[in-house]
Amino acid sequence: MKRELGIAYCGLACCLCSENADCKGCKQNGCATYAECQNYGCVTEKGLGGCWECSEFPCGKGMLEKPRMRAFVRFAKEHGEQGLLDRLAENERAGIVYHYPDGLTGDYDLENEQEILDLLEYGRKE
Repeated sequence: MKRELGIAYCGLACCLCSENADCKGCKQNGCATYAECQNYGCVTEKGLGGCWECSEFPCGKGMLEKPRMRAFVRFAKEHGEQGLLDRLAENERAGIVYHYPDGLTGDYDLENEQEILDLLEYGRKE
């Protein structure tokens, strides 16, 4: 985990992303597509730290159409960005994978927000 990359405005876990090793994340204008990103534009225009600080969440804009992003933002709204980072780190140590090798899906890509929130909060049910 590259904790210093943190969580993107939309809830993507830049700290765990394996898509581009050189990416510094959207908060450092390092994401190749940040200029076109609806969430980036909205959050920076409002002067917020992330969608989790927005009174309009869940709005469904951009990346928030995806259950994983909504769940991560909802978790950050309730527990803070550092709380989300802590849970992602703990789950990673327990073998929960953000991105499977050679792909952009992983263990958090479940059918609904509640399943994702439960995985974040409690890890895998044994």
